[in-house]
Amino acid sequence: MQVQEPHTLSDKSLTTKLKTGVLIVNLGTPDSPNTPDVRKYLREFLMDGRVIDIPYAFRWMLVNLIIAPFRAPKSAKVYKELWTDRGSPLKFYGEDIEKMLQAQLGDEYDVKLAMRYQSPSMDAGLEAFKKSGYKKIIVVPFFPQYASASTGSVYEKTMRIVKEWQIIPEISFVNTFYDHPKFIEYFATAAKNYMAKHEYDYFMFSYHGLPQRQIRKGDCTGETCKFGSCCDTIHSMNQYCYRAQCHETTRLLVKELGLEEGTYRTTFQSRLGSDPWVQPYTDVVIKELAEQGKKNILVFSPAFVADCLETTIEIGEEYREMFEEFGGQHWQLVESLNNSPMWVDLLEDLIKKA
Repeated sequence: MQVQEPHTLSDKSLTTKLKTGVLIVNLGTPDSPNTPDVRKYLREFLMDGRVIDIPYAFRWMLVNLIIAPFRAPKSAKVYKELWTDRGSPLKFYGEDIEKMLQAQLGDEYDVKLAMRYQSPSMDAGLEAFKKSGYKKIIVVPFFPQYASASTGSVYEKTMRIVKEWQIIPEISFVNTFYDHPKFIEYFATAAKNYMAKHEYDYFMFSYHGLPQRQIRKGDCTGETCKFGSCCDTIHSMNQYCYRAQCHETTRLLVKELGLEEGTYRTTFQSRLGSDPWVQPYTDVVIKELAEQGKKNILVFSPAFVADCLETTIEIGEEYREMFEEFGGQHWQLVESLNNSPMWVDLLEDLIKKA
């Protein structure tokens, strides 16, 4: 008599069941450099209450009646300078990393690229994981330093989506990687290549700015944040402070490059509105350095993992022109991680440890 084997899942079903979904998330970019698409992007981005943290009614009027109508045409012109045959660099570098990371992680993982604003959407990526029944989801925001307006917003959007699911699998978030050895190694290696070809008399570390009020709101003690020496070290009371993490990234890079005290500075760019933002401002420091006789500056932008409007155009072109107008001679931007193999190695390490 033939004994019937007990029912088992097929190999294919078992493989699917044991997979982990990995959602890599960058900020976002317009679908095209045309004004309507730029306006649509700005509206979604700036209506996020973590980005412009003022009451909804005032935020709606500010964004929809002032910023989007008047800023979109100007931003569209700049986006057209940035656009390539492949589209927006921030997006196509993300697509490259999606493929490279998938190949490196193997079949046990399913990697999908998403943008916090616009496409490909986080909703679509997470929905695909839900339908596949994956055992775990790992969300990796592409922001080295934590900020409520970036990493925090990705966390919030993820939880807002999955809270409607009947079954919520295990979900892990990558919080920061501002001090990851491979992150520091990448920028240091890229910088050394430039330093071998040219002599620099100053080094700038320019990070994306934030309103001071957002930094203060993140101070759980209400007493730690002084916008001064409080960021000289990372400790339990400021471990999630964006400003403190930026300064720590600078310190680690300075150590790796062996820079002398007095030859470098941490600055902040891209402020919006009249409220005070984290200082010193990059454009103000550029003028000061030129007036001091600095002629050759190597500049880093370690708040970004992909070159974009804020790096290629703002730092690479606008700030260079500003520096030269004030008497500077040589201004060089160190490129972001973009689609480098070291970036993939860093992500693999973050994901395997999640």
